[in-house]
Amino acid sequence: MSETRAADRRGYVQIYTGDGKGKTTAALGLVLRAWGHDHTAAVLQFMKLDPEWGEIVALRRLGIEVVQTGIGRWVHKDKITDEHRAAAVAGLERAHEIVMSGVYDVVVLDEIWTALWFGLLPLDDVLALMRDKPAHTELIMTGRGAPPEAIAAADLVTEMRPLKHYFDAGVRARPGIEY
Repeated sequence: MSETRAADRRGYVQIYTGDGKGKTTAALGLVLRAWGHDHTAAVLQFMKLDPEWGEIVALRRLGIEVVQTGIGRWVHKDKITDEHRAAAVAGLERAHEIVMSGVYDVVVLDEIWTALWFGLLPLDDVLALMRDKPAHTELIMTGRGAPPEAIAAADLVTEMRPLKHYFDAGVRARPGIEY
């Protein structure tokens, strides 16, 4: 982005949270839109580590930086290990580097609220990142369980709420649709 465009543009903090489907999809749709307008974007995923997911493959084909900070297996809230915590903390450190670099117009921190809700990250550090981000950077943060403090600090908050889902009828996650 040119210096003039960056100076004229304020970046906001957006949160997509809730128990419904579509948080990551909404965030990545915004990345796609930004990319279409020649904005720079990066995506960092907490608690995910699968380079074969469709969105990851597509983002990399477009040349969008993607960082995954999971450990390669599902995290259960009641079975958190030091390995889980270390991966999340390393992810937050990398997120801080990406956001604070000022290089990116749009940064997505996917599943950051889930990582926080699971007790893997300190709330104060996440709130500081929201507060201290460069003025032009649009920061999109997703995941279930966004805390009230983050909701109060954000500029836009959308809660995804399920009304009906085929998972309830036993349909499993499908490649190209859910991942």
